Amino acid sequence: MAARTKTAKDRPSYRCTECGWTTAKWLGRCPECQAWGTVEEYGAPAVRTTAAGRVSTAALPIGQVDARQAAARTTGVDELDRVLGGGLVPGAVVLLAGEPGVGKSTLLLDVAAKAAGPDHPTLYVTGEESASQVRLRADRINALADHLYLAAETDLSAVLGHLDAVKPSLLVLDSVQTVASPEIDGAPGGMAQVREVAGALIRASKERGMSTLLVGHVTKDGAIAGPRLLEHLVDVVLHFEGDRHARLRLVRGVKNRYGATDEVGCFELHDEGITGLADPSGLFLTRRDEPVPGTCLTVTLEGRRPLVAEVQALTVDSQIPSPRRTTSGLETSRVSMMLAVLEQRGRISALGKRDIYSATVGGVKLSEPAADLAVALALASAASDTPLPQNLVAIGEVGLAGEVRRVTGVQRRLAEAHRLGFTHALVPTDPGRIPAGMRVTEVADMGDALRVLPRGRRKAPEEA
Repeated sequence: MAARTKTAKDRPSYRCTECGWTTAKWLGRCPECQAWGTVEEYGAPAVRTTAAGRVSTAALPIGQVDARQAAARTTGVDELDRVLGGGLVPGAVVLLAGEPGVGKSTLLLDVAAKAAGPDHPTLYVTGEESASQVRLRADRINALADHLYLAAETDLSAVLGHLDAVKPSLLVLDSVQTVASPEIDGAPGGMAQVREVAGALIRASKERGMSTLLVGHVTKDGAIAGPRLLEHLVDVVLHFEGDRHARLRLVRGVKNRYGATDEVGCFELHDEGITGLADPSGLFLTRRDEPVPGTCLTVTLEGRRPLVAEVQALTVDSQIPSPRRTTSGLETSRVSMMLAVLEQRGRISALGKRDIYSATVGGVKLSEPAADLAVALALASAASDTPLPQNLVAIGEVGLAGEVRRVTGVQRRLAEAHRLGFTHALVPTDPGRIPAGMRVTEVADMGDALRVLPRGRRKAPEEA
């Protein structure tokens, strides 16, 4: 007698709790997301056929759809509106993630207070702090409003009950990893819990036309904690960045269904709260009466916003066989490349025997290649102990052959430098339109760029 064949209902299936990938065979490592120990067995559902049902609303030609219902409403914080594409769209769900202590709760409490009004009540739900603790922060940053409601809850059903009672236009949940559903097994912050909580809040936001701001935790690698599905479900994903020892904070758009993702919002965190910076370039500059060796200015693009930043370098005689290479705010690999180019193409051979320190001012991080020329000139200026001319900015990517390559947005960078009073710029060839009153020197390689150092400079290290 033939053995009975297992049906789909009887056959076990396995699913990755991290990304949702399914397979009929157990594996120790998920081939989709490369996570270890996340493939678990679950019952495979029987194959069913879904019959056609009644539609909720008839399909319309796209030109007849009313777009006014999706008009963005300002949050009251201009820098956040810039990143969101004009404000919060009714029914939109925004996920804001960042390192602990970077200022996520402070920013969203300020947004909740400014967005609250008689026609737009706001509900702030905290799962990490008590209501009294949030009230103390609100007093400190002056975020009190008559139509801002506060609740401390970690139960999803209670959060949904508050929505029925308050009927807010804006919900702020801090954070999505601290709320759990009693219908789902697992601790708060687990994959299943985060998926269920986010799904329930997204459904409530779409049904009520309520904007929702979710705070998300990050892993030690900087990625958003929880299932990757969370980022696919929400409408906007923002990253809140910044060094906790510096005042500058940046909000970057990673995903935005209602606007561009190349905008950056700049904020300054201080004792009285957090404020937007419409012109943050002053944070990255050191104003001096006299030029100092080892400093050079450049213009970086954060999204579509040009920012003038200062690069500093210092070279000293090394006391150990292997000289130190220390960087802050700069990529170590790119600084090493500039050192190699200066030694080989610029004929500054003594750099390999000296301790070299390089940094940026104000906590800004320069990772784009357009800062290469400024880094190279700062190192050459420090090596020769000769200051660069005042009011000089350097823009350009430096190749291993010593050539200076063109970069994007040169005209915007020059316009920003001219607006701040800088009169001289080193740029790659063919920069395009030049602001009136600004002297621009086109350089093709590092040899041309190093000629900007004054002729009467002190003795270079290789000449000593």
